[in-house]
Amino acid sequence: MVQLRIKKAFGDIEITKDLIFLLIIGGLYSLSVALSNTFVNIYIWKQTGDFFQIAIYNLTVVIFQPLTFILAGRLAKKVDRMIVFRLGIIFLAVFYITVLIIGTNASKFLILLGAILGIGYGFYWLAFNVLTFEITEPETRDFFNGFLGILNSVGGMIGPLLAGFIISRLTGFVGYTVIFIISLSLFALATFLSFFMSKRSATGNYYFIKIFHERKRNKNWKLVTNASFFQGVREGIFAFVITIYVFIATGSEMALGTFAFVNSFVSFITYYLASRYIKYNNRNKAMLFGGIILFGSVFLIIIKVTYPMLLLYSAVIAFAYPIVLVPFNSTSYDIIGKSWKAAEMRIEYIVVKELFLNAGRACSIVIFLIAVSNMSINVVLPYLLVILGSGYLFIYVFIRHVKATKMQT
Repeated sequence: MVQLRIKKAFGDIEITKDLIFLLIIGGLYSLSVALSNTFVNIYIWKQTGDFFQIAIYNLTVVIFQPLTFILAGRLAKKVDRMIVFRLGIIFLAVFYITVLIIGTNASKFLILLGAILGIGYGFYWLAFNVLTFEITEPETRDFFNGFLGILNSVGGMIGPLLAGFIISRLTGFVGYTVIFIISLSLFALATFLSFFMSKRSATGNYYFIKIFHERKRNKNWKLVTNASFFQGVREGIFAFVITIYVFIATGSEMALGTFAFVNSFVSFITYYLASRYIKYNNRNKAMLFGGIILFGSVFLIIIKVTYPMLLLYSAVIAFAYPIVLVPFNSTSYDIIGKSWKAAEMRIEYIVVKELFLNAGRACSIVIFLIAVSNMSINVVLPYLLVILGSGYLFIYVFIRHVKATKMQT
């Protein structure tokens, strides 16, 4: 019955049991992250009041994540990939357990916390991306990416508002403890559900270096990895600076929850529309349109930071992100699927792509650290936001040169 409803809403596509479970687990992950990760940076900020320390924590995450990707990729070639998937969920759970144990001393263990979270992300996203590639087909990828975006948005609407309400109603850091416990429970449920998915063993050797050098031979692959790098350039500092901006402007976790709710509500609508109306032939136009809006959105917040303007910014980027990411992710998987020995080396392709994405994030944060170490953050930050905020425009710059025909099924 579920399959028939999905087919009726999204067209004549086949939906498998594993695809449904992957979407459910992805939704649980998104809800857990929306509950807690939005507020982890605030949790640290309230203990340090220092942008530099927040950046060090986030830099540690994006360093350990790609390193773990390389290890996870090798492991996924030797054991059942569902084991790698569960390792990611377990490490993410360990992160919240560690935060609960450390409590108000979290600011003294920023590198440890960043390392655990980065390892969890590395295992989780390597497995999730590989499973996405294996479970979806060219005709179901736009649906999967769009529907996953819808689930992300629903989680993003519920999570921050609930977390903001809980934190604002409880004194001290008690509210943070409660939401971290809830997140831990959601990861436990995700682990349980993963046992209902089919086993996916892998064979063969691990050719990570060969696929890295494949960029020299395969122009399309080089363009996808270059675009992924610049995707990361924007995501690097924007992952934490805007959250701190909102908290500084309002001093309220509930206001931050409202900001995230607006973002997710608009994103929910846009992901649904993107999954329905962005097709193979108009992917490039969609990426250009969304990239221009994302770049323009920066100018809403660099002159004067006010809460109403931040809410407008939240809505604008929520409209633009899906318009870029749905077609870009689908194009990326299509290019990988048509690349050299893709069936045997899909894991290596995913690892290399994520390395470029996180290299962009790390580069962005390092530039931020260098800048704020030498200049006043109030002076330099608007310039950083404009320069680094142009990253998504480069997705179109590279992807428009991809020479590919629609995959035959």
